[in-house]
Parts: sequence; structure tokens; C-alpha cells
Amino acid sequence: MPTTISVALGDRSYEIEISRGNLRGIAAFIQQHRPCSHAIVITDSNVGPLFAQPINQSLSAAGIRTDLLTVPAGETSKCVAQAEQLWNELAARNADRKTVVIAVGGGVIGDLAGFIAATYARGLSFIQIPTSLLAQVDSSVGGKVGINLPAAKNIVGAFWQPVGVLIDLDVLQTLPEREFRSGLAEVVKYGVIMDAEFFNYLEQHADAIGRRDSDRLEHIVAQSCRLKALVVADDEREETGRRAILNYGHTFCHAIEQVSGYGQFLHGEAVAIGMICASRLAEDLGYIDAAMTQRQQQLLKQLGLPVAVPALDENALLTAMQHDKKTENGKLRFVLPRQMGHVEVISGVEAERVRKALRINRN
Repeated sequence: MPTTISVALGDRSYEIEISRGNLRGIAAFIQQHRPCSHAIVITDSNVGPLFAQPINQSLSAAGIRTDLLTVPAGETSKCVAQAEQLWNELAARNADRKTVVIAVGGGVIGDLAGFIAATYARGLSFIQIPTSLLAQVDSSVGGKVGINLPAAKNIVGAFWQPVGVLIDLDVLQTLPEREFRSGLAEVVKYGVIMDAEFFNYLEQHADAIGRRDSDRLEHIVAQSCRLKALVVADDEREETGRRAILNYGHTFCHAIEQVSGYGQFLHGEAVAIGMICASRLAEDLGYIDAAMTQRQQQLLKQLGLPVAVPALDENALLTAMQHDKKTENGKLRFVLPRQMGHVEVISGVEAERVRKALRINRN
């Protein structure tokens, strides 16, 4: 039986269905959540050959006219030029307000396809079918969609909730090792920010998780989705500050991604480094002791993730942080731990403390 998790957002509420082999039921899932006669499947050049074609065939067999659009794999596809190309493709295929956009892929495809859905014809329904661990536990849930500019990651976008999220755990077995381990960083994040018992679970079962044990994977995906759903229901559009806790490590992370050139680090790898930087910053401010940082560092290393800041220009990193969406009135804001399972948003952190956190965590 599938695990079903609800994201409670009033008339924008939707369900996350987690199971194994449920991609075969995609047509029924779509007709249950948003009946349609035309679907646009957006995927990338890596995922398409694995999953998009069978999905396309399943939808066509159910009588749904289906168009398959494929973009180059990688973070660089989250750009204005690619968005424009997709808008033109939708127009050429006569997409209208009843067309459903289906995002089949990892976080890049979910963000890009969701942005296309949010902006074309003033908003089309879309469904998330995340095929990476990172997308399953994080980016497919919550309705954040967008693209990058050279100056900042995810700076152009919208809050646009999907009408449903279909998670097939079997697809995780096809992930390259580096991609799989990248997704584990976001899983660790949930333990630090919200659930100390979950962090303990990850420590106890790190080896089995690294081997992709099916029962452990089912638990960590479901629990991550539950935790994110709670936060999103409390603060859908980041108006109270509650949702900002999901960005633990991300101020450092996004700066590292930008300055290194999108693509050198996978998002989860940069998140792992960013979490340790944020934890070092919290240590310097006296919020936590070194033992908490060491626990995170040990777990991330055990899961095969990097934790040290690469050799990047310090001034360029700080400049990139100034463009972070959490920055207010030119003051840097960081999500910092106070204890395991609890973090707070801290404003007005001095630049020199940020530099210190970067230096102490250098390669």
C-alpha cells in the first residue's frame, strides 16, 4: 500500500503518494487529481530515456494527448533562454488552461517545469514526478519554482503548488552514486532543523541508507516529506519566517554554487558544505558547542558527502550572499542551530564572522 502524505493548504492542498513501481499508474494518478486530455511532459536528457518514454506511452494509452519536451541535463538549464524555448514549445503544441504540465526528473526539472507551468497562460496545473532522492525529499514538495540568473540562484520564480506528487522509490536504484548521496544532505538537514530523533535514526542506520536499503529509504523519504509538509502548511509563502528554516546551510550553499560555476558541485554537496559552515558560525556566536558540529560532520562524511569549503574567492562568496533571498536591508541572515532539532533565523551577522566560518572549514 502506498504511503500518502497531505500538504494542507486549503484549496491548494495536495497529496504526496509514496510507493514502489507506482509510475505504472501515472495515468490513473493524473485523472484522480486533475483530469485532462492534454499533458506536457518536461524532462531532461538523462532522465528521459529511463522514465519519460514509458510515462508518455502510459498517458497516450489512457487517451491523453501527450507531448514530450526534453532539455539538456544540468543546472544550466534553469535559465531564461531555456524557459523561453519551453514557452514557445507549449505555444506550438496548443497548450491551454486545461493542459497539465508533468515534471519528470530531479530538482532542476521540477523547478524549471514548475516555473513554466506557473507562468504560461497565467498558470497551468502541474504534477511532480521526482526521480532523484533530493527532489523526492525536498524540492518536489512546497511549490517553490524558478530559474537562475548569473547574479543569483533561484532569484526569478514563484510559489506555485503542484496538484500532486508521485514518488516511485524504485527509481532511486537507477541513480548514479554521487546523485544519490547528494540527496542525503537534505535528509540530514531535516534532522538538524526539526527532528532530533530522526537525526539519531540517520546516525544509527547510515551504512544501510548508503547501501540503499529499501526499508530505510522508504522511511527517510516519507519522514522528510512529512516534516517539509508541516513547514509548508505553516508558512507557504515565507511570510512568518517559519519556512526559512528549510534553508539551513543554503546561504553558504548557493554562494558556493554560484561562485564555482553552476555544475561543479551538485546541490546536495553544496548543502552539506553549507550546513557545516552555518554550524561553525553558530559555534562562533556561542549558540552551540563544537560537539554538535562534529556530529553533523561525521554523519555527512559517513554518507559520502563533502564538508570542506573549496578554494573559492572569499570576497566573491560574500558578494553572492548579499544576493541571497534571505538578505534584508543589506544585512545577511542565516539559519543557525540552537540545539539538535531546532534552528533560528539570525539577522545582522558581521561579515568577519562569516569569513571566519569559511576559513575554518577550508580544504
